[in-house]
Amino acid sequence: MKKVLLLTQNFPPTDGGSCRWFWELYSRLPTDKVVVATDIVDGSEQFDNTHNMLVERIPLFSKEWGIISLAGILFYLRSIKNVMKLVKKHQIEEIHCGRVIHEGVIALAVKMFTGVPYKCFVHGEDVETAATSREHSALVSQVCKKASRLICNSHNSAMLVEKLGFASKGVCSVLHPGVDTDVFKPAAPDELFREQVGWQNKTVMLTVGRLQRRKGQDFLIKAMPELLKHKPDLHYAVVGRGELEKELRDSISELGLERCVTLHTDFSDEQLVKAYQQCDFFILPNRTIGNDIEGFGMVLVEAQACGKYVIAGESGGTAETMIIGNTGDVIDCSNVNKLSSNLLNKLSSEMEVNLDDSRNYIVTSFSWSQYVLKAKKSGLIT
Repeated sequence: MKKVLLLTQNFPPTDGGSCRWFWELYSRLPTDKVVVATDIVDGSEQFDNTHNMLVERIPLFSKEWGIISLAGILFYLRSIKNVMKLVKKHQIEEIHCGRVIHEGVIALAVKMFTGVPYKCFVHGEDVETAATSREHSALVSQVCKKASRLICNSHNSAMLVEKLGFASKGVCSVLHPGVDTDVFKPAAPDELFREQVGWQNKTVMLTVGRLQRRKGQDFLIKAMPELLKHKPDLHYAVVGRGELEKELRDSISELGLERCVTLHTDFSDEQLVKAYQQCDFFILPNRTIGNDIEGFGMVLVEAQACGKYVIAGESGGTAETMIIGNTGDVIDCSNVNKLSSNLLNKLSSEMEVNLDDSRNYIVTSFSWSQYVLKAKKSGLIT
């Protein structure tokens, strides 16, 4: 195996699906073959004391991802210099970029100076968003065309790359994110937990994810008054943090939903798993916002691993996480009325999951234990 530098702003202790994805994959590779270059964040020193991976913390945050502004130019010059030092220090043979922009732009420049090749992860929303800016689109196009391989998190993301003209079909490989099936697994009912979090005697639908418009928590909260007319015991539990927290809390208050909607912004990892296990069903009411899409939806895989029926917005690559009509379904969540109507139809139908079928599907398709082999087959690990 080549010695690899994983270059990514998104890595633990930062929350998020891609952070977990990178941790689960690269922590399973030989420690002498992987160096991680990632951002300096709160809690990073404490986290880095809990594992034996070689992590180099460098500044990787920037509000400017283009190269027209002075701030953008200075960010890239500093980052390129830092990464080139790491490449030389650790005798890196290949760079793996967490995204096409801005990590891919840095790696492209490093390749020009050092000849070290790079591969890029593609999440869907990154290339879609870049396509709205002529400057970003030009950068992403160059990054994709000079990459030795693009690792897409879904077939939908791979089609986007090709559709937007960023890369040819032969450069793209699909590697779905996975799940720790030893952690995320079905559990017996826990009435004490449900009581502690205010779920007792309720039909609980759960959303886990960053509080942002694309995830759809805002529309589902607005749909709750109509849903409650037909199912009075319905309760909506939202787990996550993000920029929409104040807006969501204001919406809950304005609609008088304090007893029917709960926001859990400080759950521990153990509480998160219990939330998956103890909810009645899982929903990710995602929608497309401009060019911002849900590339895959790791939370849908985690919920299914816990034996839960899942419902997702039909936007992006969510359908690739489930067996449609068996372990879950996708619906139109593009506006409040459609979300309400489509969800009511699902609530009036059977949403039971055959635990054996669901569990076998997830273990076979998404278990981290088989992930290194899949990464090799995709061309990521060579």
